Amino acid sequence: MARKHIAGVAVVTVALALTGCSASNNSASGGEPSGDITVLTNRTDLVDTTFKDYKKAFEKKYPKVNVKFEAITDYEGEVTTRLSTGDYGDVLGIPASVTPSQLPQFFEPLGDTSDMKKKYRFLNDKSYDGKQYGLPTFGNANGILYNKRIWKEAGVTDLPKTPDEFIADLKLIKEKTDAIPYYTNYKDGWPLGSWQGQQGFSGDTGVVTDRDKSDAPWSKGSEQYITDALLFDVVKDKLSEDDPTTTAWEGSKALIGSGKAATAVLGSWAISQFQQAAKDAGADPADIGYMPFPYQKDGEFHSAIGGDFNNAININSKNKVAARAWVDWFTNDSGFAQSQGAIPAQVDAPNPSTLQDFTDAKVKLVELDKAANPSLDSDIYNKAQIDLFGNVYRQKLVDIARGAADGDMNSYFSQLNKEWADARTKVKS
Repeated sequence: MARKHIAGVAVVTVALALTGCSASNNSASGGEPSGDITVLTNRTDLVDTTFKDYKKAFEKKYPKVNVKFEAITDYEGEVTTRLSTGDYGDVLGIPASVTPSQLPQFFEPLGDTSDMKKKYRFLNDKSYDGKQYGLPTFGNANGILYNKRIWKEAGVTDLPKTPDEFIADLKLIKEKTDAIPYYTNYKDGWPLGSWQGQQGFSGDTGVVTDRDKSDAPWSKGSEQYITDALLFDVVKDKLSEDDPTTTAWEGSKALIGSGKAATAVLGSWAISQFQQAAKDAGADPADIGYMPFPYQKDGEFHSAIGGDFNNAININSKNKVAARAWVDWFTNDSGFAQSQGAIPAQVDAPNPSTLQDFTDAKVKLVELDKAANPSLDSDIYNKAQIDLFGNVYRQKLVDIARGAADGDMNSYFSQLNKEWADARTKVKS
């Protein structure tokens, strides 16, 4: 299973803010690491291989600790449900469903964010009231994964600089190759959240605050409009798979790797996985490229970078010292970020070779500003029941575009604006 990078909070059906959990006396700092710890992970593809090597190396350094992994396929859904029970391992990746204000209920503070920023980046997502509750496993850039060979066969030699150019390029792929121009991964759903991950493509690092101040984020010219209108047009113009209800995430890797499909909006975490899929399919891993979102400001591309899953300590853990030792070791010593071709969390670490395409295109990497009220964005879209980083509202967008649901793009955007404005009023009051 791949990491589903979500730089925000999804709408969930279980109530997380039940009763706050109280911390035990076993602080995460001080003392010698010892005892058994359970580490929850979404990486079902690595738990029996790479993670076994990590266990061996960690236990060599801390011989009194025994690490057990629990790999979960439906990580987001299952772990979100387990949070209310207190039974969610000792170390885990923080589910996207947890809002910033809920972090102290479920996780042990790791230190002051201001101090930790001297050593680590990508901390804003899991910080609350000056305290840090998670350390990112690595960081991602955001953009579009594509098969260079197919794009070249279609006659496309320059990166698209506008949404219209992107659509035109996909049409050339449909006309001149046998590849599916764009693959939505509609059925699995979560990859559609990668479209929201593109926020910041205009270079506006305050895009989240801008959205939270607006009663109509889906207005022409806004990032939200540009992003969702592009997805709508891709599907409306029949540039995606014939039946999106039959897509398959694992299968999409082989499709794009082999050139049977050409393009997908995904975080940079996906590059190494698709390169491996190309190799497994007997194709050239170098065929897998990564382009920025088709939009320029002042002649420059931009890509927002942010943390992937953040490792955290269960506030109910009986072995917090050992759990903290694992979090620190995984972040600093495991080499996990490098193995995934991702951006390391350490501020002084170099960017990975997987982002060479971005380097060549002179893409400016930006970190989005931390909002004055870090919970406001999620409070609004949860109240509006618009899962910006999930799949439901974009699946409906795709359904409308392909004629499987009533309405059109403008009517749907008007509906979303109304729901957003109503939610803003309720949240503010």
